[in-house]
Amino acid sequence: MFLIETFYHIYNRANGDENLFRNDKNYNFFLKRYAEFIYPVAETFAYCLLPNHFHFLIKTRTTSEIKVYMKTFPKFETLEKLTEELSSKFLSKQFSNLFSAYTQSFNKVFNRNGSLFQKNFKHKAVGHNTYFANLIHYIHGNPVHHGFCKRLEDWPHTSYESIVSDKKTLLNKEQVVYWFGSKAEYIESSKSSSNQFSFRNGILSTNHAFSKV
Repeated sequence: MFLIETFYHIYNRANGDENLFRNDKNYNFFLKRYAEFIYPVAETFAYCLLPNHFHFLIKTRTTSEIKVYMKTFPKFETLEKLTEELSSKFLSKQFSNLFSAYTQSFNKVFNRNGSLFQKNFKHKAVGHNTYFANLIHYIHGNPVHHGFCKRLEDWPHTSYESIVSDKKTLLNKEQVVYWFGSKAEYIESSKSSSNQFSFRNGILSTNHAFSKV
């Protein structure tokens, strides 16, 4: 269940031995669809896309923001009160629509049929400020951990570089920099050997055991 104004670690992977992304166009198209379906209902702070799975750190928007967006759909035009149950279902549906829209396009391009993503995507609440920096390191460090590159900045499909760039982005990078103190501290902290985590079956292990990945 999704709660309003709550941080979540979102992650999912492809079915079986499939890849979600086969080329750069796939990565870019997924992010465009993500902006279409998820940006109206959640802020995004970090992400990583790998060939067969992805990670996002988001915060669901306020009740009023979500209600305003929902009322752009004919079935919700007369919506008066946004209940917790309805908002949760709507947020989940936005992610389902994202995966469905991407899969349909992917199948058309590669002449395949059937589902692409595992059925139930994961969304774990992140409930303590001290975990945000660790989770961002974890997300950005995935390409290095899985052997796709040796340095964080060498994998183009994460938010690592976007956070320090002056280019316009839909990421809430100001908040990320605030968590670290400054851009310089963000970069230093990201590259520090003290932020190398241990992984067990895809689960992050730190001194702070958040219920994750």
